[in-house]
Amino acid sequence: MSTRQLRINKAVAGSLFVLTVICLAFSSYGVSLPTVPLTLPGEVKWREAAAGYQFTFPRDHAAHPDYRVEWWYYTGNLESQSGRKFGYQLTFFRVGVMRGLVIPSRWAIRDLYMAHFAVTDVQQNSFRFFERINRAGLGWAGADSIDEKTAKSENDGHTGLRVWNEDWEAHIGDGSQTIRATEGNATLNLQLTPLKREVINGENGVSRKGPLTENASHYLSLTRLETTGQLVIDGQSLDVKGLSWMDHEFGTSFLYGDEVGWDWFSIHLDDQRDLMICRIRGRDGSIDPHSSGTLIEPDGRSIHLGFEDFKVTPGEIWQSKESGARYPIGWKIELPKYQLELSIAAALDDQELRTAQTTGVNYWEGAILVLDSGKKVLGNGYLEMTGYAGENMGKMFR
Repeated sequence: MSTRQLRINKAVAGSLFVLTVICLAFSSYGVSLPTVPLTLPGEVKWREAAAGYQFTFPRDHAAHPDYRVEWWYYTGNLESQSGRKFGYQLTFFRVGVMRGLVIPSRWAIRDLYMAHFAVTDVQQNSFRFFERINRAGLGWAGADSIDEKTAKSENDGHTGLRVWNEDWEAHIGDGSQTIRATEGNATLNLQLTPLKREVINGENGVSRKGPLTENASHYLSLTRLETTGQLVIDGQSLDVKGLSWMDHEFGTSFLYGDEVGWDWFSIHLDDQRDLMICRIRGRDGSIDPHSSGTLIEPDGRSIHLGFEDFKVTPGEIWQSKESGARYPIGWKIELPKYQLELSIAAALDDQELRTAQTTGVNYWEGAILVLDSGKKVLGNGYLEMTGYAGENMGKMFR
């Protein structure tokens, strides 16, 4: 058995309570499991995202251990010096298992740390993805909180906050960020420099996701990150450059129970505007009216988009041979008030991640092209689609 597999096994080892909670949170929901209490004596409840939250930096780039679910999400479109095009995703998840219990062991599972890494090679029609799961253990994984470190020098010369899962890592400094990941035949080593200030998505400090006030998160983005670095594919090292997008989101309840998933778009337009839209789908096919978005102007000014401000229409369907899920890989996005009408096309049809060892969820996330009605390229971006393969994302986030 490999060291990698041993660490996966250790990450999910522990008490029956912990195993049951993990299975309830991340199983494919086809098996009935025993019900267990979600709070033990002495355990503190997780904090809910609430209106009025005031973001400050660098604090809110760091971990928020009082909330149950948190992620740092990096996606981007890259190009080599020869014009070869790539997309990438590197995501770090923290999922709380127990809060407030003091267990004097470095092996106790307070949080699980998961990570997904994917590379789209457009010209080679290739998509590869990898996943990891760990507990903190002996420094296997983690995320700095502001109380632990705000500007500590690392051995490699970086300063600031660090999020990591073994040797996959993000360093978040005052002026730039560095992300690294190596797995199999793919290596990513990128420097990200913000071209716009942080954007707070939603209203009054919260991004609502459903009909209840607790169906919400605190959600910040760096929407336009100038990106340079190296990408190694099948032993070939390429200097690349492009644009990236970073999302950092934290909360506890997120979706309502009958909400099965979402369609999330992050778009870089050539006119220097950026656009985020999150369309939340119900089990009956309806779209939750709390679906929303953000339009970011060239000067960094952000405009909140309510449900009435945009129309998103799915088009061409691609069916996965692996999961059987049917994903819309063509879309039309309309923002009449802002004179925007965009056609979305997948850069590659098959960009499905099948993450049985971590979240237990199949989802599509990949590079997209943004076109006008005449098929002229207006920009690029990333698209994430969840809940198409049978997993109820609302159940997962309860």
